[in-house]
Amino acid sequence: MKRIWNSFLIAFAMFSKIPVPRADWDKENMKYMICFFPGIGVVIGLLICGYGRLCVLADFGMLMRAAGFVLIPVLVTGGIHLDGYLDTVDALSSWQPKERKLEILKDSHAGAFAVIMGCAYFILALGVWSETEDQALPVLGIGFVLSRALSGMALATFPCANKKGSLGMFAEAAQKRVLKTVLVLWILACAGAAFWLDWRYALILLVTVSAAYGYYYHLAVKEFGGTTGDIAGFFVQVCELMMAGTVMLGGKFL
Repeated sequence: MKRIWNSFLIAFAMFSKIPVPRADWDKENMKYMICFFPGIGVVIGLLICGYGRLCVLADFGMLMRAAGFVLIPVLVTGGIHLDGYLDTVDALSSWQPKERKLEILKDSHAGAFAVIMGCAYFILALGVWSETEDQALPVLGIGFVLSRALSGMALATFPCANKKGSLGMFAEAAQKRVLKTVLVLWILACAGAAFWLDWRYALILLVTVSAAYGYYYHLAVKEFGGTTGDIAGFFVQVCELMMAGTVMLGGKFL
């Protein structure tokens, strides 16, 4: 039981800025860490819904409302996935062989293309969230859980491009059979909850996340020879923006 609790603490310490008690980062304590990764999405989803309610009560304008929705995931995670997004677009823009792209992922310096695409991401996200209907927020909140469950599933099933990196370390330490079972339960729970809330938004959400996951696999294998921690972060960011965008568009026509 203590090992499971420590895995929970390590997951929140690694993937969020939420204060938690310290746990030893050894292989035993990291076995079930990724099982708790979607829990950070639960926190983000609840904050998104809570902030949406606050916007209604305080009569916030469209810009203030959208800015909060864009910044909540960044503040909760400390931008760890955004960092992976920037590193990945930097590597992709280099048009170099796989080995060189993996080296660029490790480079702590941000290139011009990363800065440009980072700005583009925030501008697009601000626009998307400013057009999102309040009734879509609970389903989109579930999307933050779903993106992390699928990111964890990729760790257990995709080839690893860099076994010495953080993702390789997590994959080596993970109890993959348990991990897959737990993440499937997370995914099924997300799908069930989304359909219970609104089957139309849920259908859009699941089609979108499936497309994003397929793109993630194709990109990781073709361009890098497998996934890494940075590419996993890229997937989380792109997946969440795609879900917000398609659900927003769906709300215009439903």
